[in-house]
Formats: sequence, C-alpha cells, structure tokens
Amino acid sequence: MRAPLGNFDDARPAPDCLDLLTAPVADAVRGWSHDVPAEQLIYVDTDPEIADTAAFVEHYGRELLDASANCVVVAGKRGGETSLAACLVLSRTRVDVNGAVRKQLGARKASFAPMDTAVGETGMEYGGITPIGLPAGWPLLVDSAVVDAEWVLIGSGRRRGKLIVPGKVFGGLLGAVMIDGLGV
Repeated sequence: MRAPLGNFDDARPAPDCLDLLTAPVADAVRGWSHDVPAEQLIYVDTDPEIADTAAFVEHYGRELLDASANCVVVAGKRGGETSLAACLVLSRTRVDVNGAVRKQLGARKASFAPMDTAVGETGMEYGGITPIGLPAGWPLLVDSAVVDAEWVLIGSGRRRGKLIVPGKVFGGLLGAVMIDGLGV
C-alpha cells in the first residue's frame, strides 16, 4: 500500500499491525468507533533514530513538515492540584502553554509534564506519544489547523513507526477540545 503522504517503504492499515503499537494505541484502534473507518489509520514503519521532526522530514519527505503534528503532555496546576492533558499542534508550531493551555485548563501555572510522568501516564514511549489511546478523562487540546489538514502524520505510541490519519479524526476523539491558536 502507498501512504497518502511521504516516502515510506512500509505502509499498512493500523488494524493490520496492532502488534507494532503500544497497548493503549492498539486498544484504541481495536475498539475504534468513528465516522472515519479504522482502516484509514495508516501505520508507516520508520527509523527510530530519526524520529525528531527535522531529521524525519529530511529523510521521508519535506512535505511532511506541513502535514505532521506533535502531541505533548502538559500539566496544569491550581491550588495544589495537578491535572494532565495532551495538546496536538502542527509540527511547525509550538504549543501556547502559558496562554491557551493555561486558560483552557483553568490553571494558575501550566508546563510540559516531566518525561517520566508523560511516559508513565500514557503507556507510550517518549517521542512517540499520540492522541490515539490517551488515558480516559484526559482533555485533548487540538489546534484547529490540525483538523483542517487532509492527512496528518502523528506518533504511533513508539519512536519506531508513525500513523497517518485524516485530520478530521482529531475533532471527534474523546475529550477533544478545538482551540484556534493553540499552536503558535
């Protein structure tokens, strides 16, 4: 199968390669209920040594810079309580943590969650965290530009491999909140 974007040697529908995904991502694909069929979630095999955006797009196709999104875990603090959320923005932008995120979470302070917290709470590898398979109850803050994209390349839960997903999927994920200007 040919991936809808990028230059990948190995592209398959995600339901056909659940064993290559982390448990939370595989469970989400297995139990998928969305207007977009699970077969349109495309898994592409990638080299984990070049998982970071700049090296990745150089190797797999420059057009991926505009079609890739990063999912990061943030922590909001207020009154001694900490709440976690995930943010999804296009890779060419950065998450507006101190503005849009803090406001949306109603937090006095917001910051990127420590790596061990992000990995431990999601069950995913650092550098591969994805919005598909996040813990139940977490808000997923999505920049509206991600939803507007025809196809979006995201993590697969591991540093090896990525998912290519229709952008409209992200507006319908559990806990998704669309925010204009989340990515700046």
